[in-house]
Amino acid sequence: METIRANLYDYPKYYDVLFGSDWRAEYDFLQACFKRFARGRVRRIFEPACGTGRLLVRFALAGYEVTGVDINPKVVAYCNARFQRRGLQPAAVVGDMADFHLPRKVDAAFNTINSFRHLPTEEAARSHLECIARALRRGGLYVLGLHLTPAGKPQCQQESWSARRGHLAVTSRMWTIALDRGRRRERVGLQFDIWTPRRQVRLYNEVVFRTYTQQQMTKLLRVVGSLEVVQTYDFSYQIDCPIQVDPRTEDVVYVLQRR
Repeated sequence: METIRANLYDYPKYYDVLFGSDWRAEYDFLQACFKRFARGRVRRIFEPACGTGRLLVRFALAGYEVTGVDINPKVVAYCNARFQRRGLQPAAVVGDMADFHLPRKVDAAFNTINSFRHLPTEEAARSHLECIARALRRGGLYVLGLHLTPAGKPQCQQESWSARRGHLAVTSRMWTIALDRGRRRERVGLQFDIWTPRRQVRLYNEVVFRTYTQQQMTKLLRVVGSLEVVQTYDFSYQIDCPIQVDPRTEDVVYVLQRR
């Protein structure tokens, strides 16, 4: 199999095959969060690091006013083409999730698949949360999902999943190469194996995620101050099954409310 070292986010078609097919649980969970925790009706929704718009387009088709931002022009173009194919106005713009301003306040925002950890520094993470707080109306929600670094050895050090769309099949693998708790850096390998009737190719890349323990995340949210944790969940997305976050927790979804 041919191997190409590449930025996997520059291949939105393959990324969307993997993640676009598994949207229903997150979508239903977000809808349930909006109904249960938001003060007032949710009409306008924002997604930072929106990627290919796999969830954003579902909300648009359901009648919400949506917008998104992503730093990668290729995924933004893919997202907007998806909207246009469905007769919708393009919703995504190229921008930095740590430095943005929305023209109108929104009722809710979400970022559910660990994109928050791409922010490389505490300053960038704090700036992102402050931008979100300014974008939300009072009582609005930010649903933020990420992997925490647990005390002791992490239970999950690699993940793999597969999906198919027509004659295109994609298998993904992600694994920890090195974890530096002191510098708060996790170096991760990412691999897409792609099969079509005429070609088989492997895309490979390495990325560095910033790490967060439960205590570090709690401290960050306390420093920002304008976002209050109203409930926490894991990645099973069961609205009636909240979790208690402790030092051993790995997967967590924070439901944050604008004070």
